[in-house]
Amino acid sequence: MKLIFMLEERSMKELLDRILPKIMPENVGFRTISHAGKRDLELSLPRKLRAWNEPDAVFVVVHDQDSNDCMELKRELQGICALSGRQVLIRIACHELEAWYWGDLAAVSEAYGVDLKYLSAKRKYRNPDSIDHPKNELKRYLPQMSQIDGARRIAPHMNLEENTSHSFQVFVQGVKKLCEMVT
Repeated sequence: MKLIFMLEERSMKELLDRILPKIMPENVGFRTISHAGKRDLELSLPRKLRAWNEPDAVFVVVHDQDSNDCMELKRELQGICALSGRQVLIRIACHELEAWYWGDLAAVSEAYGVDLKYLSAKRKYRNPDSIDHPKNELKRYLPQMSQIDGARRIAPHMNLEENTSHSFQVFVQGVKKLCEMVT
């Protein structure tokens, strides 16, 4: 069995390529496919799901919530995927991928050599998934950070069990459960 991750952007691919080996057993393969944004992902899903030539492939769609209603967005994505006949797990990063970094400020601090751990005590940042624009907030403290470089630098330091982002934990648990179902 192989898990195929359909992603809206390259920064998510860079992150997942580095953390998935820590989450998944060695006997389960994976492939990450990035798209050029939400629209590209949503338009390509039906075609790619139907045309995929590995019958035992299981798909995981990862999409940023941004300003959408999380449950409505998930229903829309389920509707897009439903006609494919494929098993698809949908996970939403609330609000953006960078919220997952806010959930592990120790990893961000380690990656950039700047102590930002103290920020997790501030009320505004205690719940990473409730930060409206987590990417912009990180840029305030790390103006040099770019999305792709950030993913590459932060991922190796992430503590997958201690991350305080609920959407990150739901993602990790969903992947682990899929792996358990097939092994």
